[in-house]
Amino acid sequence: MIDKHSAGTHAMLAVKGLEAWYGESHILHGVTFDVQPGEVVTLLGRNGVGKTTTLKAIMGIVEQRRGSVRFEDRELVGLSSDAIARGGIAFCPEERGIFASLNVRENLLLPPQVRPGGLDVERIFALFPNLRERLSSQGTKLSGGEQQMLAIGRILRTGARLLLLDEPTEGLAPVIIQQIRETIGSLKAQGFTILLVEQNFHFAAAVADRHYIMEHGRVVDEFSTPQLKANPAKLHDYLGV
Repeated sequence: MIDKHSAGTHAMLAVKGLEAWYGESHILHGVTFDVQPGEVVTLLGRNGVGKTTTLKAIMGIVEQRRGSVRFEDRELVGLSSDAIARGGIAFCPEERGIFASLNVRENLLLPPQVRPGGLDVERIFALFPNLRERLSSQGTKLSGGEQQMLAIGRILRTGARLLLLDEPTEGLAPVIIQQIRETIGSLKAQGFTILLVEQNFHFAAAVADRHYIMEHGRVVDEFSTPQLKANPAKLHDYLGV
């Protein structure tokens, strides 16, 4: 089942045989998967299996990587992280990266636009009305949910069409998780493609088209959302849920 879509010729993102290291630690061992245009795809797995490292390796922010990462049929391995970002991929890390010395407006306007088609500030406010009310607040004075909204809103300005989101619901209240869920649905409807690392299976099943299961630095299985819901025993074996 795991290679059904892998490295498809029409994939927006095609990852094949990706390996990555932090110093002497070999973290990824031949990760292979793809993401089609307009899809929401999740990487699922227990803590420490390499999900976040996969996102960082796609962006070129690991110490060493090997294999192939093709975005819109352009090879990214060998490019710098800023060249990858300028090519149209945006990464929203789990730690969010909000600048304490900047207010909400300054944080929101900080990243450069890399392509036409990014959301303007009014459309970001339509997705996240809380941000309009907090424009003059220092970034780190926001709640965790508001910081997550700001982190996602910030990358939507850039014009990137592939969004890498790392644990966007981590530590958030259920009402904020629901808002993030609705936002991802809205972004998908607007044509964004999203690769998501998520521990919350119920959230992942609600927003994603397909799911790749990772173990020990490899992709070991692939499910559509209906298949995942129909295989709770296998899901428990993989994820312990």
